[in-house]
Amino acid sequence: MERVMMLFLEVLVVAALLYGACVIVARLAFPLPPLNARGESRAIAASEETTLGSLVAEGQSGHPGKTGVLGIPDGRGAVASRLLLARRAEASIDALYYILNGDTSGRLLLKALFEAAERGVRVRLLLDDNGTEGLDETLAVLSARDNFEVRLFNPSPVRNPKFASYFFDFFRMNRRMHNKAFIVDGAVAIVGGRNMADEYFELTDEGFFVDLDVLAAGAVVPDTAAVFDAYWNSGSAYPVESIVETADAVLPGWFTGNEAIGPHSAVEPMSQMQGSAADRFVSRDVQLEWVEAEVIADDPAKGLGKAPDGHLMIDRLRAVTDAVTSSLDLVSAYFIPGRKGLSHFAGIARKGVKLRVLTNAFVTTDVKLVHAGYAKYRRALLKAGIALSELKPEAGAISDRALISKSGSSAASLHAKTLAIDGKLIFVGSFNFDPRSALLNCEMGFMIESPVLAERMVGRFDDFAAATYSVRLDGGSLRWIETGPDGEAVHETEPGMTIVDRWFIGLLGRLPIEWLL
Repeated sequence: MERVMMLFLEVLVVAALLYGACVIVARLAFPLPPLNARGESRAIAASEETTLGSLVAEGQSGHPGKTGVLGIPDGRGAVASRLLLARRAEASIDALYYILNGDTSGRLLLKALFEAAERGVRVRLLLDDNGTEGLDETLAVLSARDNFEVRLFNPSPVRNPKFASYFFDFFRMNRRMHNKAFIVDGAVAIVGGRNMADEYFELTDEGFFVDLDVLAAGAVVPDTAAVFDAYWNSGSAYPVESIVETADAVLPGWFTGNEAIGPHSAVEPMSQMQGSAADRFVSRDVQLEWVEAEVIADDPAKGLGKAPDGHLMIDRLRAVTDAVTSSLDLVSAYFIPGRKGLSHFAGIARKGVKLRVLTNAFVTTDVKLVHAGYAKYRRALLKAGIALSELKPEAGAISDRALISKSGSSAASLHAKTLAIDGKLIFVGSFNFDPRSALLNCEMGFMIESPVLAERMVGRFDDFAAATYSVRLDGGSLRWIETGPDGEAVHETEPGMTIVDRWFIGLLGRLPIEWLL
């Protein structure tokens, strides 16, 4: 036995040495380009000489130092708002996203940005390299145009297949920029949880994501632009042309009209900007709620694992939730509290705070591995007095008051990341309450003192009752309570799970991979 163990250790040592040698060779063969030739740029401040700047200045004149906010609950209105603002841009557009797909919504946005640059608007587009599949040539061509710059965050030096870089540069590649922001003329910003892809805007047959954005104008926008600048000029942002070969790249036909930008059934509803949040704001059909607000964000050095202590969003969110006195309502697509989070939330509940969590059920989550990380904490959370609700697929039938549209879809999945405190303070952004958002991914969002938005979010828990499973403890066993027109139905096993699913999720929950989730 001792000889076998020695042989096994020798094999491990040899394998480790071979892997180390391969890593060194791969890094030499596929280096990242130097950044010393990359220029720096800063946001263009809002000006009353632009239409949007003038409109915001007019609204802010009676609310000095305040931020005007307007929630964007519906997906189609969210993409329409971005397109309208892009078409109204006169000075600048700064956009950063974790995912920008080459589907209909992604194409519409890229074309709107292209047309803005052609009008003389300065466009800066920062994308996480994980979310740009199939767009290398398009992004490179756009970045070569006047007034248009594209940068990639933590890019893969291997372009095909990109995941190959994980094998020799895992710890950098495993850190992603999960931020979402759209800033126009330095005057108006949209921040929230939506990426630029059809499933976020209710345009796919397979279903859609329940999410929330906020349109903001006024005091918080320059600070949001400063966050963009910090990421744009960070050590993780590479000009796309330094990463992607551009020799044979040409603009796709959907830019010039030689090719359909997408199916009419998808293009037509997204192009209907009338009645969207941005349209109602620009046409003065709605009054913004003028409140105190701030943007909070991770230091972009987090993308390199070098963020200094105290410069992470989780520190700010922990401090804010520590101050809760009566109620805490948390909505998170992925919820893995970890031991520290469990202790934190349990401490809040012990103060007599009403603490409720809404997350995805097994049948609605799009990442089953994350569900395994969440499932192992359910009993402890319930024992601590924390109410748990899990979204069912039928969420498409829920009313607009619940912050989603009346699409009737039968395949909804929660993607929102919001937090309401004491019915008056709300956080909206990209931060999932899981280890990845806390420690690995770069995140951002708005913290807003708005009883109106907070009340709407608190109300969603009641509105969602018919579209959620209420998870409860019954003698130490988990039960999923489903409320319908005929009363309550009790599930003694997790809905949608087979025996194999339960075994597999239980096994995954025992693996030491929580820090990756």
